[in-house]
Amino acid sequence: MAATAEINIEQFSKLARTIEAEIGRVIVGQRDVVRGVLICVIAGRHALLEGVPGLGKTMLIRTLADVLDLKFSRIQFTPDLMPADITGTDILEETEDGKRIKQFQQGPIFANLVLADEINRATPKTQSALLEAMQEQTVTVANRSYQLEAPFFVLATQNPLEMEGTYPLPEAQLDRFLFKINVKFPTAAELVTVLERTTGADAPTAKKTANGAEVIEMGKLALNTPVPTHVNEYVARLIVATHPEDATAPERVKQFVRYGASPRGAQALILGAKINALLEGRFNVSFEDVQAVAPAALRHRILLNFEGLAEGISTDDVVADLLKAIQKN
Repeated sequence: MAATAEINIEQFSKLARTIEAEIGRVIVGQRDVVRGVLICVIAGRHALLEGVPGLGKTMLIRTLADVLDLKFSRIQFTPDLMPADITGTDILEETEDGKRIKQFQQGPIFANLVLADEINRATPKTQSALLEAMQEQTVTVANRSYQLEAPFFVLATQNPLEMEGTYPLPEAQLDRFLFKINVKFPTAAELVTVLERTTGADAPTAKKTANGAEVIEMGKLALNTPVPTHVNEYVARLIVATHPEDATAPERVKQFVRYGASPRGAQALILGAKINALLEGRFNVSFEDVQAVAPAALRHRILLNFEGLAEGISTDDVVADLLKAIQKN
């Protein structure tokens, strides 16, 4: 398949399965995580991965960059990280004739796939340095804007346990991630496989199976996938019901939610459902596709009130109630 050729649904499904299988040569289990990250990459959007250390989040993202033959960059977020450490800065260089000129030195944000590791460990000022790049795919330094090369994705990670000395992402920045994906601890059987793969002399590696141009074409096909009116209406009812003041909101929403999902949540549901349908080899979007991506698309867009936090309610519980309460037709 030519790098710039348009792809059809059969090629889309076949290429996606090949990518997932190649990632599976390195990453044990975590099928839902791999599928969620792949949906975000095809959509040309960003993902936030949350899990305790040692679950392979960084390895997954690095492996994805290898499989897709993308320029990879890793930024370790720390409290002393400055915005210029991400975007780059102007430096003075001396020419052969002794003159000094300003030359822009690109930062690690200038890559196709950027890993923002432990993003909640940096200060809000530094976190905000990602906002323009994530939304506009440009970087502005000293009143000059620089275009980032497509495709461009930010895959960020955060640790839910060690919260001391961290700066939780503000809601406006969380909303810019298409999905928030929870990385769970492996089962005993999966852990045995991890040990076999990682404690021997030969570590498994992934081969390149696609490129950036093909990922862009996959995204174009997803955007052109039609969505039935009744599915759009279902998504709209779901989003409206996340707000506690709405009459259709489930009891758990009314009791434990402070603020519901934004319109970006509806966009994430539709875009994720389109790609999920294509990954399953279908060119039609169903209610089940929406339900499959709903937890990842909504869990970071629903804000719990004090009572919900005190009761230990999770936003996944709220989403599960929504999917039960809101009728499909």
